[in-house]
Amino acid sequence: MKAALILASGSSARAKMLRDAGVALEIEKPAVDEDELKASYRADGADVIDTAIALAEMKALAVSRKHSGRYVLGADQMLECEGIWFDKPADVAAARAQLKALRGRRHHLVSAAVLVKDGERLWHHVDRAELTMRDLSDEFLEWYLALAGEAVTSSVGAYHLEGLGAQLMTRVRGDFFTVLGLPLLPVLAILRTHGMLHA
Repeated sequence: MKAALILASGSSARAKMLRDAGVALEIEKPAVDEDELKASYRADGADVIDTAIALAEMKALAVSRKHSGRYVLGADQMLECEGIWFDKPADVAAARAQLKALRGRRHHLVSAAVLVKDGERLWHHVDRAELTMRDLSDEFLEWYLALAGEAVTSSVGAYHLEGLGAQLMTRVRGDFFTVLGLPLLPVLAILRTHGMLHA
C-alpha cells in the first residue's frame, strides 16, 4: 500500500519532522531550478513570503504531475536580513561569509507549505520566525565551522537550531518548527482534514 502523502522536498529535516509526528510519506525531490525562480520573483519585486509560497507550490506541482490522485506537499524556506535574501551556502567558505554577514543582526526565516492534488493547489500556509544572532567572535566562528563541518551547507542559515546552531543565537521569536523549515502544526491539521491522519 502506498503512503498517503508524497513530500516534494529533498530536505531530511522536513522528512524527519513529519515522520516523527507519525505521518506516513514517500519522498520525491522535485526537478525545479530554485535559483532561477528566486531571481525571477526578486526581479518582479516579490517579497520573501510570496516567493517562498510560489517555490513550495512549484515543487509540489512538479511532483504532482507524475502521481495522479495523490496528495503532494511542497515546502520552501527563505532567509531575509534587512532586505537581503540568503540561500544555502555552497560550501564552508560561503557559510563563513554568510554567518559573518548575519552576526550581531536580526534576520527572518520564512517557511511555506503547499498541499496539491492532481495539479491543483488545495491549501497553503506560511509562517515567519525572527532570530537574533549574537556578535560572534572570529575565534568562535572558526570553532563552530570546524565542529559543524559540511552540515552548515544543508540549511539556508548555515545552522541547525536544534543542535550546535543554538549557540549562535541570543533570541528566537516564533515557532520552532518554522525555524526548522516547515510550519508543522498547520500541516498536520490539513492532513487530518483530508483524512491522512486520525482526527
